[in-house]
Amino acid sequence: TEDAAADVGRALPLREIVRIPGAKDVMVAFFCYCAVEATTMLWASSYLALGRGVSAEAAAGYASLFFIGITVGRALNGFLTMRFSDAQMIRAGQALVALGALLLLLPVGTGAALTGLVVIGLGCAPIYPCIIHSTPERFGADRSQALIGVQMASAYVGNCLMPPLFGLIANHISIGLFPIFLLVALAIMVLMHERLVRRAKG
Repeated sequence: TEDAAADVGRALPLREIVRIPGAKDVMVAFFCYCAVEATTMLWASSYLALGRGVSAEAAAGYASLFFIGITVGRALNGFLTMRFSDAQMIRAGQALVALGALLLLLPVGTGAALTGLVVIGLGCAPIYPCIIHSTPERFGADRSQALIGVQMASAYVGNCLMPPLFGLIANHISIGLFPIFLLVALAIMVLMHERLVRRAKG
């Protein structure tokens, strides 16, 4: 319609964007995703060294397993998205992140923890691109640019805020809470994403 076409070229103010049904849900979901990714990226080696007794040199190398997982996962996503919907891909990624965090918690030696990092990387791989890809379908093409903009802002805040927050937790309580921190952020992300999916169906 002419109104929709006009909206495409109109910059929506933030107060108007957050009133869009589902906008707050997707912003929080994106914030939590970036909290998981950035915290894992920055604290995995410290967790292995200080929480699991791995030498500092080995821990620095093992932390790269997360990057291997996310790289391999992103390569596979291009094929999987031809068969599965964005919501299915996001849910599968969330399930893998949960499995990986649980593997980090297991007190059975470093093998499970190292596998957990790979699995978390595989799980993170589809979430970011699939949330972005689903934005026009969920919010309309006329609003998608504005929504993607606030998602990027949420990502930036999550990347900047949550790893230092975990640093405070690690310093003042215990670095052993690393997997719990990831699971809490993941649980909020799952809740917000499922609310978003229900809104879209409604």
